[in-house]
Amino acid sequence: MARRAVIVIAGMVALALLFLFMGIASTSTPLHLVAQAAELAIPDNCFAGQQASGSDYLICTPGTGQPDWNGDLLLYAHGYVAITEPIGIPADQMVLPGPYGPVAVNDLVTDMGYGFATTSYPTNGLAVLPAIVDLIDLIDLFTTAVTTPTRVLLTGVSEGGLITTLAIEQHPDAFDGGMALCGPYGGFHEQVDHFGDFRIVFDYFFPGLMPGEPVTIPTWLMDTWSTSYFSSMILPVIEDPANAPTITQLLTVTGAAPYEFDPPTSTATIEKLLWYNVFATEDAKLKLGGQPFDNTTRVYSGSEDDGALNLGVTRIEADEAAIDEIEAFYQTSGDLRRPLVTLHTTGDFVVPYWHAALYQEKVTQAGRDALYQHFVTDVHGHCTFGALDVIEAFWALEEMLPQPFFLPLVMRAATTY
Repeated sequence: MARRAVIVIAGMVALALLFLFMGIASTSTPLHLVAQAAELAIPDNCFAGQQASGSDYLICTPGTGQPDWNGDLLLYAHGYVAITEPIGIPADQMVLPGPYGPVAVNDLVTDMGYGFATTSYPTNGLAVLPAIVDLIDLIDLFTTAVTTPTRVLLTGVSEGGLITTLAIEQHPDAFDGGMALCGPYGGFHEQVDHFGDFRIVFDYFFPGLMPGEPVTIPTWLMDTWSTSYFSSMILPVIEDPANAPTITQLLTVTGAAPYEFDPPTSTATIEKLLWYNVFATEDAKLKLGGQPFDNTTRVYSGSEDDGALNLGVTRIEADEAAIDEIEAFYQTSGDLRRPLVTLHTTGDFVVPYWHAALYQEKVTQAGRDALYQHFVTDVHGHCTFGALDVIEAFWALEEMLPQPFFLPLVMRAATTY
């Protein structure tokens, strides 16, 4: 594959991506723009199909009434989708709010003169490795159907942020730059332990409330979690003011923000972290060849009685095969050959901010500081960035790339929606 330079036009592209990045853990039906049934219409400037992997893809170029194509291609790596959902491009990660109603992201991107492409991946749940293959294949599909793009941008959020980082590190021939947002790029094993620790500590403070074992999830729980189990069994307990001190201990010990009982914020934090335990555990065991969580030597702190806590929590040992799989294929190296920018919120309870420090250490050890910049937003939430945060990060990536910045379409795009 010929080397493709990557350039980012900031401004309105960043605004478009900001909303795109809001959909992280999808439980939606497949995007209506992907033709999974004959009656689903594809916009005139787009076409959809199926990759050799079985993944759905969507490719768009500027159409009638839009600017001429500027030669650039924007690739998007979406976030986590529950394994229980049908394969498809997740709708809630592809439609953004606009002042006059919902706007399809592909429309906004192509209205700025960019080509756009995204893929469902061939699997939901843990999809990092096949996603990278699909994204590279997408460039070839675009080249065959349209032409070779002059510049390609790879960007992703949450799980897509890890996908982006690994792809930039491992495939500099395909991607010359990227932007990873709120992803577990610091350490995948550490992220696995973060989810596992939350379930372990939750079970200590609220024994018997979650069925099954922390690393053995009943199928019926996945089937009923979103429709009834959380709302009827978990929600009343975690929002009960009498449990406020316990909730504060839970969030403090696990490093989940906010560090206090404060519904609905603390409710959303607990629900989302337990959601990942429910929907990600069994899928990860299957794809990693074993159970990856290990807390046999963990020392927990931040409770009213840490001694009792450490004696009382369940201890679980990881399967060596799963650890080996993570180390071989899922851990980032920091050994960049192309520019990478990361953006993270300090109050991210799903993918904690400490990932930024871990990745910076890897980059420094690899001697690649010149190819890396990190930006931080001091707010609570997973990927809850402001528009200016995203724009600033995009500008930084542009300054790291070899071609001069050009902004011919921003003013027009700014008046479109």
